[in-house]
Amino acid sequence: MSRIAVFPGSFDPFTVGHEAIVRKAIPLFDKIIVAIGQNSTKTSYFTLESRIAQLEGLFKSESSVSISSFEGLTIDFCAKAKAKHIIRGLRSARDFEYESSIAHMNHDLDSEIETVFLLCDASMSAINSSIVREIHKNGGDVAKFLPSNLKLLQTK
Repeated sequence: MSRIAVFPGSFDPFTVGHEAIVRKAIPLFDKIIVAIGQNSTKTSYFTLESRIAQLEGLFKSESSVSISSFEGLTIDFCAKAKAKHIIRGLRSARDFEYESSIAHMNHDLDSEIETVFLLCDASMSAINSSIVREIHKNGGDVAKFLPSNLKLLQTK
């Protein structure tokens, strides 16, 4: 049986912190699905199509990584993808508190799916998509917060 994991998020934008978590997870799983969730309560800054295209470009040399999108519950997407693991990156104790609540609820919904927490590198602990968006909206240089292939996000 393949070890399939889903790394869900809005990834608006996908940061170097997100990339680091995926790269840490590659040796742990046979397949990783970076799953862009479409949240009906959020207005996206970057289009879904551009995020998918950029992530496909970023991970094109990683045969075990695929990009997808979904609506609804992450746990339902995992079931459809036959994934038994959800990957979540942690930057702080606050992230752990928030993510552990979600992990417990997901486990209550489907006890066969486990959440795996991976710590981000200390140098990336302040990187946050919301902050990167604000810097970008206000004309700031976000290059150091984004994977190198995401040049399109670096200019308005």
